[in-house]
Amino acid sequence: MIHRGRRNIEATTLVLLGVAVAAIWALAELADEVVEGSTSDLDRQILLLLRTPGDLSDPIGPWWLEEMGRDLTALGGVAVLVLATTAVTVFLMLYRRWSTVIYVIATVGGGIVISSLAKNLFDRPRPDLVPHGSLVHTASFPSGHSMMAAVAYLTLGVLLARLQARVVVKAYILGVAVLLTVLVGLSRVYMGVHWPTDVAAGWLAGGAWAMVCLIVARKLARDGLIDREAHEDAP
Repeated sequence: MIHRGRRNIEATTLVLLGVAVAAIWALAELADEVVEGSTSDLDRQILLLLRTPGDLSDPIGPWWLEEMGRDLTALGGVAVLVLATTAVTVFLMLYRRWSTVIYVIATVGGGIVISSLAKNLFDRPRPDLVPHGSLVHTASFPSGHSMMAAVAYLTLGVLLARLQARVVVKAYILGVAVLLTVLVGLSRVYMGVHWPTDVAAGWLAGGAWAMVCLIVARKLARDGLIDREAHEDAP
């Protein structure tokens, strides 16, 4: 039984590593295409599809959809993500889960550093095809909102899901984390502040980082440094 458990752990780790490597490879290919300008036409077409014909200042859809876009894009902002991470961190501190606290801070903090370095490296200009529906001050590639939403929500989602024994609850938590990540990215394109490939790169980078952090979390759990994952058949 122990050997079977170890084999399952090793197999899961290999799958997670494979997903992370695939995401990094896809990100590298996408970045190469962006640098060469091969994605320009596709980016422009998608942005224009999301604008009212004859009035590029007006996103498609009713007024409330544009308002929802602003609300959703804020979910990937620094203030919201810091508040969410701080709330989870304080909760863990109340239960004296110090190793897990360090893990959360290092994971989210590392994602912020990687996002900032990538933006400075590529220094891609923001879209100038349509008016921006949100204030922006940094470079465009990759989308910081999309990447940090993936890093924060997926990391926190995985952390909470690991503590739940019921599979349906795990799936629900992870589903919400993925949904929030997707909605934040889509809102950035809808608001006209990012090219679609910026958002795709943010998802890939954030997802890869989250997978790597999950692999580390599983290793820390095996060493007894953070809580082990709960299972329905556990005593």
